[in-house]
Parts: sequence; C-alpha cells; structure tokens
Amino acid sequence: MAAKKKNALLIPLVAILGGFALGSLIIIGTGRSPSAMFLSMLQAATGIIPTGGFNPRYIGEFIIQAMPIMLTGLSVGFAFRTGLFNIGAEGQLMMGSVAATAVALWVPAPPILHVILVLLAAAAAGGIWGSIPGWFKARFNIHEVVVTIMMNYMALFLNNWMIVYVFGSKDRIKTAMFPASALLKDEFLTHLTNYSRLNWGFIPVILAVILFWFIIDKTTFGFSLRAVGFNKEGARYAGMRVERNIVLSMVIAGAFAGLAGAVLTVGTFNYGRFLPAMEGYGMDGIAVALVGGNAAIGIFLSALLFGMLKAAQPLMQSQGVPKDIASIIQASIVLFIAMKLGIEHMLIRVKKKPVEGACEEPGQ
Repeated sequence: MAAKKKNALLIPLVAILGGFALGSLIIIGTGRSPSAMFLSMLQAATGIIPTGGFNPRYIGEFIIQAMPIMLTGLSVGFAFRTGLFNIGAEGQLMMGSVAATAVALWVPAPPILHVILVLLAAAAAGGIWGSIPGWFKARFNIHEVVVTIMMNYMALFLNNWMIVYVFGSKDRIKTAMFPASALLKDEFLTHLTNYSRLNWGFIPVILAVILFWFIIDKTTFGFSLRAVGFNKEGARYAGMRVERNIVLSMVIAGAFAGLAGAVLTVGTFNYGRFLPAMEGYGMDGIAVALVGGNAAIGIFLSALLFGMLKAAQPLMQSQGVPKDIASIIQASIVLFIAMKLGIEHMLIRVKKKPVEGACEEPGQ
C-alpha cells in the first residue's frame, strides 16, 4: 500500500518533469534558450520580475487562470472517482454561466445575498445539466461520453441564443454589465494585486475542493458512489441504489462545473458572453483531473500548475518564446500520465538496480 501511494506521487512528478524536458528540447531546437520559458513561469507564479522588482498583478492573473480549471478538474475527477466519464464539464460550465447571468440581471437582492444566489443558481444549473447524461446512463445504459459531448454543443448554442434573444445583447457579443451587488469583484483585491482581475471567487473554489474531499473520502455517501463505480452489480447486491447514485454523481460533478461558470461570469468578466466556440475549460479540467490523480489535493495542485502555464503564455511571447510551448507542455504532461504503466515499470527497474548490485558483491 505504501509503495502504491508513493507511485501515485512519483508518476505525476515524472510526467511533469518529462513535459518540461520536452518543452525545453523544442525551444532549444528553435535556437532559443529554455531559461526564458522558466523565468516567465517564475514571474507568472510569484510576481518576481527577473530584471528586478515585484508586481503582484501577475499573481492575481495566475490565480484567475487557475480557478475555473480547478473547478472543472473537480467536476471531471468526481465523475472519474465514481466510475463515470464526464466529458461535459464545458457544457455544464456554460449552463452555470447562463444561470449566473439570469440571476445577476433579473434578481434584485442585497450585495452579499445576491452573490450567494448567483453561485447557488450556477451550481444548480450545472447539476441539472449533468443529471441528464446521468439519467440516460442509469435508465438506458447510454454511455455518458456520447451524451455529454452532444450536450456541450447544445449548451454552446443555448448560451448564445440566450445572450442575444433573452438577455438582449445589443452588440451580440455581451450582455449589459452586472450590478455591483452580483459581482465577486472587490476594490480591495484589485488594489492589493495592482489592478489584476483577482476576485473573491477563490473562496467558493477552495470550499469546493474541501467539499470534494469530504464527500468522496469521509462520508458513507461518497463510499456508496465509489462502490457503484468500482462494481455496479456488486453494489446492487449490497443493497445500494445504483441508478440513483449514477445520477447523483453526475449532478455533483455538474454542480462543480456550473460553479466555474459563475466564477468566470460574475468574477472575471462581469457580464454574460456570446461564445463563437468552446473555450476549452472542460478539456483542461480533464487534464487537471488526470495529472491530479482524481484526488482533491492533486487536482488543486495540478490546476495551479496549469494555471501558471496559462498565465505565463503572454510573458513567454514577450521573451521571444512561442506561447504555444505552454500548450505543448500541458499536452506532454497528459501524455506521460497516460503512459502510467510504462513509468511504473521504469521506476521498478530503477529501484531494483542498486539491490542487484549489492547482491553481486559477496560473490566477488
């Protein structure tokens, strides 16, 4: 068991190092130095400017980039832990955004209560959208991957229709600005981080990480969800309500992604948006969940890593390093994670070599 836990930590670490090594080799192949890439990442994560000085704006933007993919990572990871493949976090996020926009524009409420209503509505909308593929899976055994992919496109078109024809966007790009009572934005955080877009969205994000951990690892309800994912028929034989648990798993997963829609809408942008295409938060969430091992702390840390890579892209470009290198590193890390068995085999061989050498000494 101890070896298994150790490998669970080593494999993502090896994958991350492999991703950075591959990115460095590509940069060297273009005739540039990888040091510019690493300095850009350091600046994005810490705000320390290599030429001297400190700018907290970089830290604020780094956190902004990490928050939505942390939530979609929780969404995908929760479904994975319960034996389901939630490829629909992107659509659930968009439906959360639609619900957040509706409550922000149409529901008058005092400041703190208004924000809470926006967040709850977004989580509920994402949960409802997630329940649909869950119900099809439980009732008709239709694979959730197929349904969630189709529903991503449905969510995209529904979002855009709502923005233009329901919320009355005049420029067909965005809605009217939300009232201040509905926003996660705060002047204190803005001035603290030198006018970055940092907002109080990090509080519901952290609470979501804790909730994920508590439900999955500390409750009998979470155990029953995992049991259904591990062995559906065995769980049914043990008296668990399999169909109900499948739907509830997708509801909770969808709620995490819906919350990401609210954090983006009333935190980062402060208005509803017309989307010409999917933005990739759901796909990033899959990568974050895989690298994080579908565990709460792992998803938290991997989302920070991917958020740092995203925040470093414009800095890389300013240093003459193609910003696409960050995307290559992300893809490489996921690729190495997919090579889990090969990495495990390599680690076993590395551990055995010293032992074999020690056994040969007495014979000499």
